[in-house]
Order: sequence, then structure tokens, then C-alpha cells
Amino acid sequence: MSNNPLIELKRVGKYGAIPFNEITQEHFLPAIEHGLQEAEAKLETIKNNPDKANYDNTLRAMQELSEVSDIASTVYFNLMSCESDDEFKQLAQEIAPKLSLFSSKMISDPILFERVKSVYERRETIGLTSQQRRLVEKQYRGFIRNGALLSDEDKQKLQEIDVELSQLGPKFGQNVLGATNAWEKHVIDAEAVAGIPENALKAAAFRARQKGYKEGWLFNLQIPSVLPVLTYCSNRALRKDVNSAYSSRAYKDDFDNQEILKRISCLRYKRAELLGYKSHAEIVLEERMAQTPETVMSFLDRLYDASIEPAKMELAEMHAFARELDGIEKMKPWDLIYYAEKLKQLKFDYNAEELRPYFKMENVVSGIFKVAEKLYGIRFNSVDDVPRYHEDVQVFEVTEADESYIGLLYLDLFPRETKRGGAWMTTFQTQGYSYGKDRQPHVSIVTNFTPSTEDTPSLLSLDEVTTLFHEFGHSLHGLLSNVNEAALASPNVYWDFVELPSQIMENWATEKETLALFAYHYETGELIPDDLIEKVKKSKSFNAGSNSLRQIGLSLLDMAWHNGNTCDIEDVYTYEKKAIAKTSLLPPLAGRNTSCSYSHVFAGGYSSGYYSYKWAEVLEADAFQLFLEKGIFDSDTAAAFRKNVLAAGNTEEPMDLFVKFRGRKPDPDALLKRVGLK
Repeated sequence: MSNNPLIELKRVGKYGAIPFNEITQEHFLPAIEHGLQEAEAKLETIKNNPDKANYDNTLRAMQELSEVSDIASTVYFNLMSCESDDEFKQLAQEIAPKLSLFSSKMISDPILFERVKSVYERRETIGLTSQQRRLVEKQYRGFIRNGALLSDEDKQKLQEIDVELSQLGPKFGQNVLGATNAWEKHVIDAEAVAGIPENALKAAAFRARQKGYKEGWLFNLQIPSVLPVLTYCSNRALRKDVNSAYSSRAYKDDFDNQEILKRISCLRYKRAELLGYKSHAEIVLEERMAQTPETVMSFLDRLYDASIEPAKMELAEMHAFARELDGIEKMKPWDLIYYAEKLKQLKFDYNAEELRPYFKMENVVSGIFKVAEKLYGIRFNSVDDVPRYHEDVQVFEVTEADESYIGLLYLDLFPRETKRGGAWMTTFQTQGYSYGKDRQPHVSIVTNFTPSTEDTPSLLSLDEVTTLFHEFGHSLHGLLSNVNEAALASPNVYWDFVELPSQIMENWATEKETLALFAYHYETGELIPDDLIEKVKKSKSFNAGSNSLRQIGLSLLDMAWHNGNTCDIEDVYTYEKKAIAKTSLLPPLAGRNTSCSYSHVFAGGYSSGYYSYKWAEVLEADAFQLFLEKGIFDSDTAAAFRKNVLAAGNTEEPMDLFVKFRGRKPDPDALLKRVGLK
């Protein structure tokens, strides 16, 4: 296609930004096909090179096969998650198999493997840097883990599996988004919405008017709509409707994911078996800090043993409270968040909605930038000359204190029907040397926060503020990466280490020194009161057992689908019920299912890795303790964290990097101690 900005590799301005304003849906497939043809030709050149294999003519050359396909696929899959319609998403069924087939062919090519193996065997004697050696070792293992030693027949089987998986993942995610967007509930009875905060009702009324309703409130399955209902609505019937709809997305409806997820799980098992592993979990965990499924299960068992009795006591207390308050004889899933919030209000004398007026979105964003400046000396400046893929997106230039350029940060904070649910950080350009240039990172934070209405600005909940700090931690990981080889740059590290930078950042969200930077009432300008901060901090351990048990259950469900042969599983509901039975304190209800909307593991990168959230919590609880001892803005501690964690990428083993920062291995009880479970 002529005038294709993805083929021409057009970049905008001094930042070399992606020209989103010039890219249309029609550009992606031709660009990727062009890029793959380019890559095929370069591969042949590498294979036919008469010179002895070395780092530059083999390893680096293999990383730089086609900048066109790299950029086009990166932009496509990022936009598929945050700004796409059904037609756009459908392109994945063509794009993903092409990319997967090329990748499978390349990494199973015997001539390429012999060249990589030759460099690998001489890696200690041919003058490689430490990063180059690590990348050679990583690439060599990648060939082995992707079928280099298989017979031609088995290589073909592996390619077929990879191509099918590349289609199923996007389809799973598309179904979840479709199911999320398909459900709405219009309410006109004021009594039915009793208890829902005014801010949430204004948003629901605004939503109703946008959809053509002359009166009432419109609720959907986006989190800013779901949570206020489940947390505050005294109408149990509405809570049930919303909770049931949310908990049954893509299960026995027009977007049913049951057959897709069973197929994904089975194919992952067959793939692992073909490569000589006992399970998908075994092959995944080989390149994680945990290393083995046994370690993960032991870790989860340890957390379970510490969490189960406190969780039972918390539920019993909550049930007694609900019975006394409203005569509830049997607790249901749609009661848990509601009565937990009521009980927390009683115990700690505050309502989470009291915090919202102090968390105007613009102020919170300014606040996280000030936190980063105090910790790392970096600055964020809004820029208007960078193209955006949607009008909601904000772009910031990130610089060092001396104004030297670091990278770009995109912020895309509000829900829309073209965006999947949840919150995540992603990259449009990774830091490091590639295609003959030292690249600066372009990273993006995407969330689904409470939007503004006609008469109220966007006011965030504490959970949303914490989420923003979390994703900002990921973005700092990407922005402050400082490696030579782009393939080793942050945040491309082991997945049970990648959550350390994000989860440690959450701690700053409720510190008094941090809140003084941004938590001012949006109408009066008053700083958030000290006593309210203290109540929030004291309540952090509230329902610690239940919260821990929920995360353990999700981790066990992930492992159940990936730590063994699941090809004979027939009934998704029954299998899920059994997998999480020991963490389910309420009887399971028919018509509800988590697996069918579990995008983290079936449409994302967390298969056999959901445990990493809890694993990283142990790391960050111990790491933040050092900040508490030295001061949360201590420059020396921050500099050590930046150097040994944020900047280091995948240049060393994660445990070695943690030890360099902390001076020792992590305390396994750090998390349990912090939340009062030990």
C-alpha cells in the first residue's frame, strides 16, 4: 500500500513519536505482510552468510529482521486493547497467525540454531559484554524451548499449535469485551439506587442520557459503574443483578468462552508435552524466579495456611453484622463487598467516599509526577505536538533534572466501549539499542477510571488512586530502563519480578508525605485531614485474610488450568469449582464462572503466572520496609532501587538484583507481618 506510514516508518517530531493521526485500520495488514517479507529475506541472508557466526552477524541480525513488522504489530495489538471495534479486532485472526507462523519457522530453523549454538558455545571466549552473553544464553534457551531439537514432524505440529493459539487468545479477549459491553441496566426507581454515592449516580445519569434515556440511571459492567453498586447500594436485588452479570461474562451467553479456554489449555499442555515438559506450568516457570510448579504450590499453600482461619473469622463477623443490621440469613456473593464496607465504616469511622473529593484526577496525576521527581529527580511535562490515538489520551515528555530526555508517557485513563476493562501499562517503544539506534522508551498507562460528568470533575476512589500508582510503577520501570541491548530492557523481566516496581509504588499512595503533594479537596482546597489518613492506614489490614484468600484462589485456578493435562476436561464450571474449593467460603452458585472472563491467563501473559502478584508482594513488602527505615523519599535508597531494579532490566538474575538493593534475600514473612497475618 502506497503512503502507508507504518511501511514508511514515519515518525513525528523530535521524539520520533508514532503518527497515530495518520494510521488507519487498512494500514496494518499490508505493513505486517511487507515486514514479514523483509524479515524472510534477512533470515536467508543470515543463514547463507559464509562468515563464521558471531554476535553481530547472527544474534543482533536476528533481533533486527524487520522494523516495519515490529512497529506495526506493536501498535496493532496495543490499539486492539484500548481503541478498537469488532472489525479492527477481527484483523487479529489474520495478523496473529502470520506472526506466529514466522516466529515458529525461525526459531525451529536448524541452520539458524546451529549458528546460535556456535556463538553460545564460544560465548566466554569471543569478547562479548555481560549483556551480550546473557542475551546469547537467553536466545539459545529460546530455541531449545521452542522446538529446535524436535524432529521435522514434531516441529510442524508445534507450528500448528502456535498458530492456533495465536488466534484463540485474541478471540477470548474479544468475547470478554463483547460480553462486558452487551449488558446494561436502566433504572428509574430512586429507591432502587439508594445508598449509591451522588458522584456515581451523576455518572450513571449522564450515561443514561448519552444512550438516549430521558430519565433514570444506566449501569453497565465497566468497573466505575460496577463497584459503587456492589459497595454502597442498599437494594440487594440491584447488587445481585450487577454482580451476577459481571460474574457470568462470556459464560453460557452469546460470547461463551468455554470451548475456547478448554482448547487453549489443552493446546498449551500438548505444546509442553511435545517439548518434553510435564505441563505448561513447568515450561513457563523454568524462566521465573519460582522456577518450578512445586515451588509455586508450596508458596500458595504457605499463604493459604496463614489466611484461611482469619478469612473464616472475617466472614463470620461480617455475616453476624449483616444479620443484625438487615436480617441477612445467608450471605451471597453480592453481599460481601457491601457489608465489608459497612463494617469497615463502623470499625474505622470513615467512608471510602469521603476520600474521593480529595482525589481529583488531575491533582493525582500531578502528585504521582511529584513523587517520581522527589524519588528519582525526573520531571514530566505535558506536550501537545505528539499524535494521540484518542482524544482522551494525554502525552508527557519525561526528562532528568538536567532536562536531558528520557522518554514519552501516554496516559489513557477513562473507560469507553472500544477499550477492554482493567488497567495496564504497555510500551510503544522499548529502551535500548535496536536497528542501529539507541532508542528512548515510549510507554503508556491505560485504565478505566471514574470519568467526569457535566458538572463534576473526575474524582477517583482510593482504589483507583492505588491502581494509578501501581501502573505508574510499571511505567517507571520502562522509562528508567538503562541497558544496552533492547531485548533485555525493562519491563521485559521475569514475570514474578515485574510486579515489584508496580506493587512497591502502591505504598506511597497512602503516606502522609505523599498525600500532602496532591490530596486537596476539589472545591475547598483543603488538604486531606491527618485523622482521615490515619483511619485509612489503620484499615489496611481489614479483611486481610479474605483478600489474600481471593488472590490465592485466582492463582490456584490459573495453576489448575496449566499444571497438568486438561485435555479431557468437559465441564468448565465443575472443574473450576473443584480447583478453588478450599478458598471458596460461600457455596458456589450456578451460572457464574471466573475462567471464562479470566483474560489475564487466557488472553494475556499471566498463564502459570498469576501467583506472581502475591510473590511480588513479598518482595515489595520487604523492599519498602527499607524505605520506611530510611525515609520514603530517601535519595540514597531511591538511587539504589533505580540502579538495581528499575534500570537493570533483565541483565542479571532477579534475585541477584534484589540482593544488591536490599543487602540480603527477601524475608518470606514480610507480607504476612505487614497485613497482620503473622
